[in-house]
Amino acid sequence: MCQGGAGGIGQAIAQGFAERDARVIITGRDQEACGAVAAGMSHGAHAVVGLACDVRLSSQIDALVERVLELEGRIDVLVNVAGVNRRKPALEMSGEDYDFILDTNLKGAFLLSQAVGRSMVERGSGCQINVASLNTDRPLTHVAPYALSKAGMGAMTRALAMEWGPSGVRVNGLAPGFILTDLTKKLWSDPAMQAWGKANTPQGRLGVPQDMVGTALFLASPASAFMTGQTLFVDGGFSAGWAWPIPE
Repeated sequence: MCQGGAGGIGQAIAQGFAERDARVIITGRDQEACGAVAAGMSHGAHAVVGLACDVRLSSQIDALVERVLELEGRIDVLVNVAGVNRRKPALEMSGEDYDFILDTNLKGAFLLSQAVGRSMVERGSGCQINVASLNTDRPLTHVAPYALSKAGMGAMTRALAMEWGPSGVRVNGLAPGFILTDLTKKLWSDPAMQAWGKANTPQGRLGVPQDMVGTALFLASPASAFMTGQTLFVDGGFSAGWAWPIPE
């Protein structure tokens, strides 16, 4: 199940699983939009299912998990990817801004992990993948609540891995670098921003959602059976260090 799979990184990850014959369920706030995305996804043996869920509302989380268990009997993999952001200086952030971001990015992710985790712990197996961020490691300016939410997700990943590991449940994180999506298109259309991003990414380009698929598949597979509590940075090398204009 891919929470926030109706667009961007989540959609690419869901597509990657679907093309490999996984039974994939994507979620989003709007049932009509989510269903349309699911119907348009290419897939292997099993059609993708779209279900509505606003993770800010615990009642909808409980209803979602109950419905998925009714449909499929179990949830093998949960991908927590839904995320929102509002860019403005910290002094201009309102309480509503803060709640909107944290309730979606962290509280909602935790409550969904918890709801799915109950069945995984009871069954003795399962895998959860939390989509973190470069902000999990180093906050960027003018996104303080977002950075707080992603740092919290890194801690949540480790904490749940510690608690659920003895029950056979693994919890890991995937931290994308700067990725071109519909939500970030305006930001990265600025030539100065593009130049800065490319100069500080050793691979010399911005990422695309499809760059996340391989790592998500790895974390969900037996190939990572002895990994839990880890966050893998898929960022073209951005977090390896800083580029600076020193003469060669």
